[in-house]
Amino acid sequence: MLKFQTATKEDLKLAASIQRRRQIDAERKERIFNPRFRKIGIDKEFLDKQVAEKKQQRELEQARESQLDENLIRSSKVALLLEKEQEEERRNINKEIEHFRQQYQRAEQRRDFDLYDPTALKKGDVHLSFEAGFGQKFAGEDDNAKERSKAQKEEMRWWIEKQKNERMQAEREREEAEKAEEAAVISRDKRAMALDQMERDCRRRLNEATAQFNRALAEEQKYRRHCEALQEEEDKKADIYNHVTGDFLTEAKEQAESTHGPHKPLASRYKGMTADELRVFREAQTQQLKEIEKMRLEEKQRDKEWDRLMNTQAEIADSYQREIDRRRTEIKKKIAEENLELAQQHKSHQNYLNRVLYKNKPTAAFFEQFNRDAR
Repeated sequence: MLKFQTATKEDLKLAASIQRRRQIDAERKERIFNPRFRKIGIDKEFLDKQVAEKKQQRELEQARESQLDENLIRSSKVALLLEKEQEEERRNINKEIEHFRQQYQRAEQRRDFDLYDPTALKKGDVHLSFEAGFGQKFAGEDDNAKERSKAQKEEMRWWIEKQKNERMQAEREREEAEKAEEAAVISRDKRAMALDQMERDCRRRLNEATAQFNRALAEEQKYRRHCEALQEEEDKKADIYNHVTGDFLTEAKEQAESTHGPHKPLASRYKGMTADELRVFREAQTQQLKEIEKMRLEEKQRDKEWDRLMNTQAEIADSYQREIDRRRTEIKKKIAEENLELAQQHKSHQNYLNRVLYKNKPTAAFFEQFNRDAR
């Protein structure tokens, strides 16, 4: 009979510790690799700026598209109005043409209408007569053919003369229109030349007035600069005289005194220290250098003490880390041995199940005996 090793309290505690660490690692991975909560490496201000720029660009594009749509709608409306006007004008022209045709181009007003007039027989004398010696007279024959032909020739001559007169009249009207247009062009050119000459004269007088004003202004500015130069020269001379005769260059001691105390002279008027003041200043500088050197030595000593302390702490930390690594290695080795032992126990238990407990496995014939009838 197989014997399984019972788990001790230390094993349970170690297993609970391992499970807790695994759970902490799983939660940490979920927190780190979740993009909704991760904030590392993201420049939020730059992203907000990009979002604002994209929003502004989208608004500009929408405004541009709206403007283009408005222009397109306006152009479409104008095109529709123009098309309606053209259609109305075309309709009016067709009405005028139709009215002209009905008024002046009717069929009965043509010169040869009498040749194909459908009511010619109704208008003439239809008779059947028999004349002796000339044969039978039929309906539709023209008794006045010669007179009709003569009348047609006269009418043709009249129409030709009329067309000739109309052509001559049109030619005269065209020549008169060309002469009137030529005269209008000449008059317009003359008027344009006169206006151009007037504009040139006006511009010339304006340029002359501007040049005269500029000359007067230049003379005035020259005189003013001359006066300013004289005044500046006088001011410089007075300033030089005041500096030469003043307390600063004469090195008067009283000129550097200040109202804040005897040890706070005016910087703009201070001429330097005396021999006693320089001696006191040099002594103070020497004392300060000694104090600085002393402070530097003390700081160097403190640095040495601090370095020694840091080295000691580093050695202690290294020894503590080596102890921790040693214990961790022992724990890992112990866990590996236990896992190996558990694997061997699991393998032996599985062999017991397969070879002893479940030795007789059912065959296909065992399952084929079922579901053979209705019951």
